[in-house]
Amino acid sequence: MKILSKNTLAALAVVVMTATGAGNANASELKVEKQEWTFAGPFGYFDDAQLQRGFQIYKEVCSACHGLSRVAFRNLGDKGALGYSEDQIKALAAEYEVTDAQPDEEGEMFDRAAKPFDYFPSPFANDNAARASNSGALPPDLSLMAKSRAVGRGFPLFIVDAFTMYQEHGPDYLYGLLTGYESDEPNDDGKYISHGYLGKDGIIAMAPPLADETVEYTDGTPATLEQHSKDVISFLMWTAEPKLEERKQLGFKVILFLILFAGLLYLTKRKVWANIEH
Repeated sequence: MKILSKNTLAALAVVVMTATGAGNANASELKVEKQEWTFAGPFGYFDDAQLQRGFQIYKEVCSACHGLSRVAFRNLGDKGALGYSEDQIKALAAEYEVTDAQPDEEGEMFDRAAKPFDYFPSPFANDNAARASNSGALPPDLSLMAKSRAVGRGFPLFIVDAFTMYQEHGPDYLYGLLTGYESDEPNDDGKYISHGYLGKDGIIAMAPPLADETVEYTDGTPATLEQHSKDVISFLMWTAEPKLEERKQLGFKVILFLILFAGLLYLTKRKVWANIEH
């Protein structure tokens, strides 16, 4: 058998490290503490009340800087979503203004009240306006944030994650970021430090968006920083994975079918070969 050269082995090692995220020094240095989420695991689900509280936080706090460009108002009433009625969605959409896709009779674009089929509008007219309002930093869209900010767990855990439907590592990271601020006062450069932020020395342009009693809940849930963070992150997990519950249910059915199918194949094999002499 031909033995691989040292250079070939080194190249393979680099490929493995890159694919699994082990080569990311910042990711390996950041310790993300695992949290408990209702949507975690193969049987995870979204808590409607928590999604509604999370949406309240987005609407009252986050929407001032961050958009949800991939979420339509009508999605809030989808199965497994926030459970809003058609009338509630219409009333909510009417609170926003969007630029109509079609020009008027004079060829001019115009703004109108949003309708259920419209998507959440950006709080800024364009990226330059967003940067100008945020000291040069561009606030990211939050539609896919819970998935895009997942920190790779490296080999061999990424293999385990594929089979256990490990979805919560992105939310774990966001929770660490929101609750890890060192102070609500900026440094000399107008920046802040969050010990949960995946960046050089934890320096981040965003001021602490949440604190105790930032939002007043109407259902009696304690309005703590930790609760606020978990609620809005759960909502962002829904925006990133709106069909998560359906996908997990389908995955469970597929696995069950494969187990039964494998059993039938085994019994068929035994029956076919039972009368064959060795």
